[in-house]
Amino acid sequence: MPAAVRKFRRETSEISCCLKYLLFASNVILWLSALLVLSVGIWAWREKDMFRNITRLHFIALDPAFVLIILGGVTFLLGFMGSVGALRENTCLLGAYAIFLSVLLIAEIGFCAVAFALKDKGWIKDQATEGLKAFIRHYREDADQQNLIDWIQEDWLQCCGIDGPKDWDSNNYFNCSSIAIGSREACGVPFSCCRRRPQEVIKNKQCGYDVRKEGHPVDRNIHERGCLRAGEDWLEAHLISVAIGCVALLVLQL
Repeated sequence: MPAAVRKFRRETSEISCCLKYLLFASNVILWLSALLVLSVGIWAWREKDMFRNITRLHFIALDPAFVLIILGGVTFLLGFMGSVGALRENTCLLGAYAIFLSVLLIAEIGFCAVAFALKDKGWIKDQATEGLKAFIRHYREDADQQNLIDWIQEDWLQCCGIDGPKDWDSNNYFNCSSIAIGSREACGVPFSCCRRRPQEVIKNKQCGYDVRKEGHPVDRNIHERGCLRAGEDWLEAHLISVAIGCVALLVLQL
């Protein structure tokens, strides 16, 4: 190719070389990360045989594997458009990338605005309550949801139930009436509700048995505070950190 033509092509390049490869490298990392997340989500669904039993999905937005699939799929598409568009200097892909990113940004800002506007009307609290109710009702039916609520109760918020341990009565296994059908967990709570004892190395998985039965010792060694109140307290204590994280994410997208 003649030198004049090569020089002309360099001069008419759509974006600078530095910006081009910076955009390409960042989106390749994003694309590979999304591929990993998507793969984990699909693997989790396959392990639960959800692809052939989709009717078992009761509360789709709270299924961790489904969230991973959606998050990974959207991010995969975004990273693909950004990396290929930057490398090939394809204005159509770069335009779609910019539009897609703008839509996500507007949606995030809109969600934050709605959440802030409705924070005093109980909308967020109602949504959190409904989500926790679904978690409790289907605790033994989905391993991912079970692990998630165990993590919330034991590691994150150190809580039990929505407003307290009594909320576990809405689960068929922990309902006190299940004594009649031989459930050993009847009138109890999951092990994640139990407080860790000093020097405890291995968690006692049966520590929540019978703790809600009449005549049980007053000191039940379980978390008495509900997760809804614990979540509100955590948010109030970490409000600045959460706000900084949200702003950082928006700035990064911009």
